[in-house]
Parts: sequence; C-alpha cells; structure tokens
Amino acid sequence: MSKLPWVVGGAAVVGLVLVVTMTGAPAGAAGIHPDPRPGITAARVLPVGKVPVSQETLEAYEAARRVPQVLDGIYCHCNCSKSIGHRSLLTCFESDHASYCGICMGEAMLAEKMHGSGNSLAQIRKAIDAQFGS
Repeated sequence: MSKLPWVVGGAAVVGLVLVVTMTGAPAGAAGIHPDPRPGITAARVLPVGKVPVSQETLEAYEAARRVPQVLDGIYCHCNCSKSIGHRSLLTCFESDHASYCGICMGEAMLAEKMHGSGNSLAQIRKAIDAQFGS
C-alpha cells in the first residue's frame, strides 16, 4: 500500500491550517474591532428592570441603548469574546455581564461620550485601545 495519498493528504491539512492561521483573526478576536452590523439596534440590550441597580450600571446600559451602532464596532478588552463568545462590546449589554464588569461599562461610557462629541468610530476605537487595552 502506497504512503503517497497519506503524505499528500497530510500536506493539504497543514496547508489549510496555515492559510486559516495567516489570513487574520475573526472579528472579536483579541484586539480586533468587529465591523458594526448595518441596521443594528439596541433591541436586545437588557431593559432597566433586568439590570442590577447602581448609578454606574444604569448609565452604562443607557449608553448602550443610545449608541448601539458604535458599541457594535468595538472590541471589549475584558476579553469576553474568548471566554463567553461575545461578538462586540454591544453584546456585553445583552446580558447582565456588563453590569459586573468595569471594563465593559467604562468602554461604553467613553464611546458614548466621544460619539456625542463628534468623534469617528476609528477615533473612539483608538481611545478605547489606549485606555483599556493591554
């Protein structure tokens, strides 16, 4: 029996792994900001009655409701994309995760403030990376 088919098959698998690895990380991977989805809304952000009550938490969730299109284009530096599978910072506010995470709340508040001051998504991302990135 010839080993050639096994060698060719093995080489193909190694080549495929290299192509996937070298073509870039998916959105939400460490430090990679995802592209905001067209038409995204705050419809899935937890309502006030389901958010643990503190002034900071309420303000952060309200920020997520006001600028979901911005938060959907921001990587969350608490690395929840790896540990929980979150797509973007907006995803953190679709559960109570953000209410227990100072990074999520801080990023949301900064993003909303900068957006309100007329900053672009690129400028917001740069500021968030500088303040919350490792």
